[in-house]
Amino acid sequence: MRKRGNMWLRRSVLAGALVVFLAAGVSACGTGRVSGSGTESEQNAADARKAAAEAGNTDQDAGKSGNGSVGELQQDGSGQSGRAVSAPVWSDMKPERSMELSYAKQFSVDYYDGGYDLIQVQDDSTYLVVPEEAAVPEGLPASITVLQKPLDHVYLAATSAMDLIAALGRTDRITLSGTKESGWYVEAAKEAMEEGTLTYAGKYSAPDYEQIVSSGCDLALESTMIYHVPDVKAQLEQLKIPVFVERSSYEAHPLGRMEWIRLYGVLFDEEEKAEQLFQEQMQQLDTVLADQSTGKSAAFFYITSNGAVNVRKPGDYVAKMIELAGGSYVPQTADADENALSTMNMQMETFYAEAKDADCLIYNSTIDGELQTLDELLQKSPLLADFKAVKNGNVWCTGKNMFQETMGLGNMILDIHAVLSEDAPDEAELHYLHRLR
Repeated sequence: MRKRGNMWLRRSVLAGALVVFLAAGVSACGTGRVSGSGTESEQNAADARKAAAEAGNTDQDAGKSGNGSVGELQQDGSGQSGRAVSAPVWSDMKPERSMELSYAKQFSVDYYDGGYDLIQVQDDSTYLVVPEEAAVPEGLPASITVLQKPLDHVYLAATSAMDLIAALGRTDRITLSGTKESGWYVEAAKEAMEEGTLTYAGKYSAPDYEQIVSSGCDLALESTMIYHVPDVKAQLEQLKIPVFVERSSYEAHPLGRMEWIRLYGVLFDEEEKAEQLFQEQMQQLDTVLADQSTGKSAAFFYITSNGAVNVRKPGDYVAKMIELAGGSYVPQTADADENALSTMNMQMETFYAEAKDADCLIYNSTIDGELQTLDELLQKSPLLADFKAVKNGNVWCTGKNMFQETMGLGNMILDIHAVLSEDAPDEAELHYLHRLR
């Protein structure tokens, strides 16, 4: 089977890379340090060499070298070499069509003959998804990262991607987590960790390289936080593990974030299901999106430990969700161009002046923890007692699962629409909001 041959080849290359990594005593970034002294270092290197020897010969025997391969040896069921698979020439390959996106702006997908998919992410990263039964094109530029299917041993450090992958029914492809079990709010991830099919392999800034390599990891799926620890990204790539940096959090439109499910459909062979799920979400929102403005205003915030108020900038996707739900977001004076961050802190006095008359207040529980009562809110700042929404009892709090459940953004819009348009919304029908009493 070709899959068996590819896995054999992958583990051989990874094991060989780990030999170099451990023998050199290279330090992993931050706290993820590999010991490089005394007999421990020598033993680590010896163990890695033994693993490489047991994996078989090097990639030279497979007739493949990096991106510029001419062909690969086909493996039959017994593991014996067969005919060489001819590699197409990249300069001769042309896209047949492109994915038509409705809201997402941070990625694109071009489809090539033979089942090859070219993904471009708007940080100048480009990836070629190569079918399981295909060879890497000859002459592929080194700037294009190869993702060889099947991608079934993935290290996931981008938490927002898990909900989209779970919706596709492909959590089985994610075997290593950059988040501990206690940090997950996506049920599928929690269940996988409880069952042992998903294991913790170190956070994004200090991954367990040995565990990642020994598991046969074929993809590290990272958030843009990886750019804060460039040595980690470089080390993973040195170990022949491709790194895919996802940027769904940079989508200004909330439905653009949700549309990333279509990209994961490409990676995990679930394009038809991804399209179906995305269209179902759009249909669910049709009525709300077609409605006229409610004429109500809403603020989305939390109080920091030093008493400042953290708010979303007007161009942020949360502000956009409020607008899509028929409301207007306050405060509007938050500087959207000050820096790349989607939030900013302001003094309580400034927030008071801007949001005192807001019809609805939504408290963001992600950082500070969920609140249940108005008294808990007023303990953070007595000034809030003068707010119109507090006097009218129209204060709500988000659940901590809101930001991990990317596929739930449609439901969040429906929740906001309900609290803005109804005097007494049925809380049992809400997904992410509960009223503070």
